[in-house]
Amino acid sequence: MAADDNGFAGSQRRPARDWSLIGLSACFLLLVAAVLATIWLTIRMQQASELVTHTLEVENELSIVLSRLQDAETSGRGFLLTGRSDFLQPYDEAVAALPRELARLRERIGDNPRQVAALTQLQVRAGQRLRHIRISVDNYWRGTPTTPEHFLRGKAIMDEARDAITAMKEEEARLLEARTATAGRRAALLALSLVASVVLVLAFGLLALRGNRRRLADAVAARDALTEVNRQLTAEAENREVAETKVRQMQKIEAVGQLTGGIAHDFNNMLTLVIGSLDLGRRKLEKGELAKVEKCMGNAMEGAQHAAQLTARLLAFSRQQPLAPQPLDANKLVGGMSELLRRTIGEQLRMETVLAGGLWRTYIDPNQLESAIVNLCLNARDATLDGGKLTIETANAHLDEDYAADHPGIEAGQYVLISVTDTGAGMPPEVMERAFDPFYTTKGPGRGTGLGLSQVYGFVRQSQGHLKIYSEAGHGTTVKLYLPRYRGDEDVPAEVAEVPDLPRARDHEIILVVEDDDRVRHVSVDALRELGYTVVQASDGNQALAVLAVQPLVGLLFTDVVMPDMNGRQLAQKAQEAKPDLKVLYTTGYTRNAIVHNGMLDSDVALLAKPFTVEQLARKVRQVLDETVTAEDVTA
Repeated sequence: MAADDNGFAGSQRRPARDWSLIGLSACFLLLVAAVLATIWLTIRMQQASELVTHTLEVENELSIVLSRLQDAETSGRGFLLTGRSDFLQPYDEAVAALPRELARLRERIGDNPRQVAALTQLQVRAGQRLRHIRISVDNYWRGTPTTPEHFLRGKAIMDEARDAITAMKEEEARLLEARTATAGRRAALLALSLVASVVLVLAFGLLALRGNRRRLADAVAARDALTEVNRQLTAEAENREVAETKVRQMQKIEAVGQLTGGIAHDFNNMLTLVIGSLDLGRRKLEKGELAKVEKCMGNAMEGAQHAAQLTARLLAFSRQQPLAPQPLDANKLVGGMSELLRRTIGEQLRMETVLAGGLWRTYIDPNQLESAIVNLCLNARDATLDGGKLTIETANAHLDEDYAADHPGIEAGQYVLISVTDTGAGMPPEVMERAFDPFYTTKGPGRGTGLGLSQVYGFVRQSQGHLKIYSEAGHGTTVKLYLPRYRGDEDVPAEVAEVPDLPRARDHEIILVVEDDDRVRHVSVDALRELGYTVVQASDGNQALAVLAVQPLVGLLFTDVVMPDMNGRQLAQKAQEAKPDLKVLYTTGYTRNAIVHNGMLDSDVALLAKPFTVEQLARKVRQVLDETVTAEDVTA
């Protein structure tokens, strides 16, 4: 029964609300109709008033025409009586003015055929009367008497003209009466319409007030109910946010765990190779098996180099590797890599390069870009095991505002596009979503670290570029690198000649080595002394400044960047204030902002990244000592 009672009550309330809305709608429509009728009546009344004015203007112009004819007749009669030419002035004015006035009159009555016919008759009679006067004047000048019949005919023509004007005035009077009556009726209708509009407005207001009171009560009840629902939703949202925060934290922990596990796995493999090879080498050395010692040392070096490459890839993924960009023609770089790439991917893939004409230059680290392209080609090779085609293409590209809005962090503008396309297995959506995750790989065990694409992604984003993958399972993959367009002047870096032999010290050159890690510092010192340099050392910046004060012949400061109290950049600035010709070579395993800003090396910086070999150290030290170092000379 409760349900029926509620339903019945609801059905009783709804019609009341519906009738109220119908009444309001009807009143509103009537009000609109009254307003439109008022507007129409106002326009029609204005038109009637204009017609009345028009009739008065026509009557006035008819009087003017009649006056002109009478003045011309009087002028001719006065001339004939006196013989004075000045009496002909009104006649001459009538001859000049009447055609214009009759033409203007015709324009005004052009919509009334009866008046047009009468005007035509008037125009004929006016012309005839003016010609009769002219004949009388001409006869006078010739001395020929004018006959009485001529004067009688002129009088008859003038009477006909007066009759035509009288008839036209009577017609205008009739029109004036009719138009005045119409204007009066419309004025009455307008007043009635205005009264009806006022009544309807009052009725509409009363109905609206009544309906608003009822709706206000309903709105108050709805507000209270909405407040309660909103309170419940707020509590639910807070609970959901807490749950989502926990989920995000778990995802972060899972990602860190995956990253840590991947690093630990790969580093343990590499450390096993390094430690095992060194241990075997020591045992072989004790036994005097020198040939086997060299092999063990080579294995240890290989493991250490793999570890260094892994660290470099991690820095690239985290966008914290120091980059040395320069203006670059991507066509030349890709064209120059073609042979290397063919040897790298093997013969199972057909490789094709499509280089765009008129390609813009980009501003990028060429070494890192080469590494990125090689990584993409290796991925393409592994995805196309049964043969296929690999295409490397360059083009000019423009990313518009809509694309940038759909991809946060991407700036709209012009880019140089390098795309790598394969006809391999492709990627399903769930794989594409994780393609850039570190240590995520679909390759089998031992066939990849899972850092290739993440390294490329980190490098491109650090270079202010954009990377996009297009793929479909069974239909291949396209990876597009959008590199920022370079608009500066051409700046071709000087080529550094290859030195076949290991560069060594010259003329008792002195190097100051500053490193807070004792073991790393001793390795650097021993390596430089092995190369023939005189080496002094310091464990921090303050000690280094003290050494420089007592040893003014130091030609090169070889300093770590990250040190306590005073970093390498600050040390170099203070040292060069005291010794302006002092050259500086930085070294670091990781740096954020001392010599790197926005991911790019400062223009006056030479850097040798850790870890480095004795050969790399020898060549970099020799380069800094022999040349003026620019950003293009720097190698990470």
